[in-house]
Amino acid sequence: MSREKLHTEVRRDQLTDATLAVVADHGLRGLSLAAVARRVGLTPSAIYRHFPSKDAMLDAVLERLRERLHGAIAAARAETDDPVEALRRLLGRHTLLVRHNRALPRMVLSDDYHLGHPERRQRLLGVFSGYLDGVAGIIRQGQRDGSIRSDVNARSLAILFLGLIQPAGVLWTLSDGRFDVTGQARAAWPVFEQAIRAPAPPRARAARPPRSRRTPS
Repeated sequence: MSREKLHTEVRRDQLTDATLAVVADHGLRGLSLAAVARRVGLTPSAIYRHFPSKDAMLDAVLERLRERLHGAIAAARAETDDPVEALRRLLGRHTLLVRHNRALPRMVLSDDYHLGHPERRQRLLGVFSGYLDGVAGIIRQGQRDGSIRSDVNARSLAILFLGLIQPAGVLWTLSDGRFDVTGQARAAWPVFEQAIRAPAPPRARAARPPRSRRTPS
């Protein structure tokens, strides 16, 4: 990779971080090229080299979300061969993603982000659909090896898994970080784990020795 290209990618990452910071503090309506420029110490005209418009910056944020969510799945699967443990680790990674990117839940909930932008709306749907596919893939692995119950559709369980995080993320965002999203995830996990675990096979009863018959005296 050339030095110039590397510098460009680093700058784009900085500007994407700045976009998220502005949205976290001021909402989507407070987002502008000038506000992002102030965050990184550039003139607004310098940003045009990397992002020609506010919409382009929001698209970059969406791509960041896709990379982080899909990267969390790949990392969780690489760390363990146990599907249930992989789901637990993924929950932790997703929770950290929410905590470190307060703007993301705010953007997903905002009509200003996708209303009037059908292409962005479809891309956002695709990001979450791809994430659910990845979670369902972990669940199917567990269904094959017998660790996760197989009488429930894997996609349905994946949506339940996402439900461990999204409502907590909303409450965390609306409370300006006062809601304990990490504590909620930790408390919810044992309930979810118990619900998805395949029942243990019944233990074979030990054969009892035949009763001896008493001979009448």
